[in-house]
Amino acid sequence: MTQTVLIIDFGSQVTQLIARRLREQGTYCEIVPFQSAEAYLKTNKPVAIILSGSPASTTEDESPRAPQKVFELDLPVLGICYGEQLMCAQLGGKVEAGHHREFGRATLEVTDVSPLFEGVWPKGAKDDVWMSHGDRVTALPPGFKVIAISGNAPFAAIADEARKFYGVQFHPEVAHTPRGGELLKNFTQRVAGVKPDWTMQSFRRTQIERIRAQVGKGRVVCGLSGGVDSSVAAVLIHEAIGEQLTCIFVDTGMMRAGEADEVVTLFREHYNIPLVHVHAEDLFLDRLAGVSDPETKRKRIGAAFIDVFDAEAHKVGNVEFLAQGTLYPDVIESVSFTGGPSATIKSHHNVGGLPERMKLKLVEPLRELFKDEVRVLGRELGLPPAFVGRHPFPGPGLAIRIPGEITREKLDILRKADVVYLDEIRKAGLYDKIWQAFAVLLPVRTVGVMGDGRTYDYVCALRAVTSTDGMTADSYPFEHAFLSRVATRIINEVKGINRVVYDVTSKPPGTIEWE
Repeated sequence: MTQTVLIIDFGSQVTQLIARRLREQGTYCEIVPFQSAEAYLKTNKPVAIILSGSPASTTEDESPRAPQKVFELDLPVLGICYGEQLMCAQLGGKVEAGHHREFGRATLEVTDVSPLFEGVWPKGAKDDVWMSHGDRVTALPPGFKVIAISGNAPFAAIADEARKFYGVQFHPEVAHTPRGGELLKNFTQRVAGVKPDWTMQSFRRTQIERIRAQVGKGRVVCGLSGGVDSSVAAVLIHEAIGEQLTCIFVDTGMMRAGEADEVVTLFREHYNIPLVHVHAEDLFLDRLAGVSDPETKRKRIGAAFIDVFDAEAHKVGNVEFLAQGTLYPDVIESVSFTGGPSATIKSHHNVGGLPERMKLKLVEPLRELFKDEVRVLGRELGLPPAFVGRHPFPGPGLAIRIPGEITREKLDILRKADVVYLDEIRKAGLYDKIWQAFAVLLPVRTVGVMGDGRTYDYVCALRAVTSTDGMTADSYPFEHAFLSRVATRIINEVKGINRVVYDVTSKPPGTIEWE
């Protein structure tokens, strides 16, 4: 059985990065919010525990705490940033606010040997690490010693070797701590003795067994959006239960050019998976007529999807389960301490209500995976590389890339512009270097001169971002010649557009969608 490392989340923006680093090393881990940690430990047996960072302060009365049981299980524990401070505060040390803050790059100086640093930093070594703290430890709990310092953190790394308790004030999970991944590997594999045996092949086998055990002889419907997540989920479930799965593809008329045909061909002809293809463009356009507010558009798209999906699911008959392409970031966000558990159609419009309305039990085989891991699983399952590597496309589709009212004319214009843009990106060999690229039809018209005549047409915005986790993004630095070539083609080939602009906005943690 795969060994599990438990990561207790106290609200850090980069908690997911801890999990990603461990997964990359073949170590299976799960993230649990601090409020649920005690319940988790009653039913699960992790082999080690990591305490994440947090924007909170241990000096505040209402700040998050770890279950005291964490320190009584005779398991290795690593506290990161807030996690180190929390460990000290709960075990008899002292943390104070108001000292010198450290935000950004700092120099770590190793003052003692430790299994945590073995093969990474010898005694006396100095290296860059990434700090992000306003409080600091001022007194250690009994049994602890200092193993590293920094300019403003006399307790930059601490250890109680007898109990295998460790704390680091810096963030080893971020790229700005160059050897942080090796430190995490030391903790899990050297200190905790975890075997790095978590692979996508083992995950595939385990999930197939779980799906069969959960579903039995029941029937499953899957809301297929055409995106990577729901497609990989559908293929995995079909491998497990075959004809018991029926996919329902609600064609909203808001997909990119040719994608609906690609989905139908892939699932019906390549995989021979039962697929219901519902042509619902007219219904969605009717529901969106005259609507400009983005949130109202989302809600109407979600409601229309539910209506269509519900009707088609009833036609299948005797359905007991609903399959979703829910990913681990969705699970984490749904139980964060700013909100509660949610039942959402992740693969479509992030609208709640469908599972309750249909009284179906959920099958979510990807809920333990990150986005990049889903792509790896897709390749493992034999999905075409071009399909697996496709840029993310949100459920509302082109609707959120047309600010303002949605019309058939605008959708046709945007599709043509998007085709040109992506074609040039592929020709330049840049498609796989970009996480997401798309065109947007702005609700703005400008006067332009084309040849001997004037035009009054739309402005098209182009966007391309790089991202590793889908949580943050930076604009892709196209060369001017490339953008000029794309703009010229769009203006010449797409009737209805007479001006093209490029969006260079970067995104902090949060949505990468246009709106």
